[in-house]
Amino acid sequence: MPVKALFKPFHLGTLELPTRVVMAPMTRSFSPGGVPNSKVIEYYRRRAAAGVGLIITEGTTVGHIASNGYPNVPHFYGEAALAGWKKVVDAVHGAGGKIVPQLWHVGSVRRIGTEPDASVPGYGPSEKLKDGQVVVHGMSKQDIQDVIGAFAQAAKDAQSIGMDGVEIHGAHGYLVDQFFWEGSNQRTDEYGGSLANRSRFAIELIQAVRAAVGEDFPIIFRFSQWKQQDYTARLVQTPQALGEFLQPLSDAGVDIFHCSTRRFWEPEFDGSELNLAGWTRKLTGKPTITVGSVGLDGEFLQFMVNTDKIAQPASLEKLLERLNNDEFDLVAVGRALLVDPDWAQKVREGREEEILPFSREALMTLV
Repeated sequence: MPVKALFKPFHLGTLELPTRVVMAPMTRSFSPGGVPNSKVIEYYRRRAAAGVGLIITEGTTVGHIASNGYPNVPHFYGEAALAGWKKVVDAVHGAGGKIVPQLWHVGSVRRIGTEPDASVPGYGPSEKLKDGQVVVHGMSKQDIQDVIGAFAQAAKDAQSIGMDGVEIHGAHGYLVDQFFWEGSNQRTDEYGGSLANRSRFAIELIQAVRAAVGEDFPIIFRFSQWKQQDYTARLVQTPQALGEFLQPLSDAGVDIFHCSTRRFWEPEFDGSELNLAGWTRKLTGKPTITVGSVGLDGEFLQFMVNTDKIAQPASLEKLLERLNNDEFDLVAVGRALLVDPDWAQKVREGREEEILPFSREALMTLV
């Protein structure tokens, strides 16, 4: 199957990408104090220089007291962090690529003791107590508005430093997804109950981001069926329900949906070979990004624990067939790009035998 489909330009409004290859967002935790440094700048620049059309940064936290859940994760607020990101933007643009930040709030995943303020618990849709102590603060309506404001400000800051759009992290059991998911959202107000109500937070957040950046600044929204807490979870069970879930998000201002799956080749629903990105494109008419073990023969779950397993480069034939059939528009590559910054160039030039395998050790360094 010819690889040229991966290297055709993509145009959507003001967003013009040189290729269909997207760098998936991957938490790296190499930004002490929340500030991207020279190693982070070079990490992203190398991938743009080797043919990645769009870089979606690692999750970067918005300016709210409970947004962070992990050490050395970059911020997307404050003078120093934004200055660091401006250097990343300039380096990526200089190499011919485009870049958007993934704006992130971890919600109830946060634990007491986490930086930057160790006293702040997680924030989530519903309160959680343990041994009489609040470990998850149930968000008030004012808390909801504060977080929405933080996302809107981050998006405005992204625009001001020259980013090419933003991605809102609405997947994987983090804050936005916690509102979607009935298991974590037990609210009885207008933000809880039906899935339509549980989507209200995300809809208002997207609307606020759109108002902050104007009509022409691209908004990507990442969502998933699975959660970190439950890899078999399903937010919706049918195409009809998926359409009912996605349309209000689309109407709120989403330009591109980033459809997170563990294996891109798996059908989302019985009776069709379409994956989640394929169904999303069909139902909304919006461009979609597919993702999930692209270019490797072992999925990421195998590497979440200490292991000596190695994921070898895998055939792209099934991926290219789907891309050529216009099932989706863009292809996000994660671990294959993490370990090999020249992955896209090697694929383009037919040098697959030179692509590096992925092992857990790759997570320990920036290359």
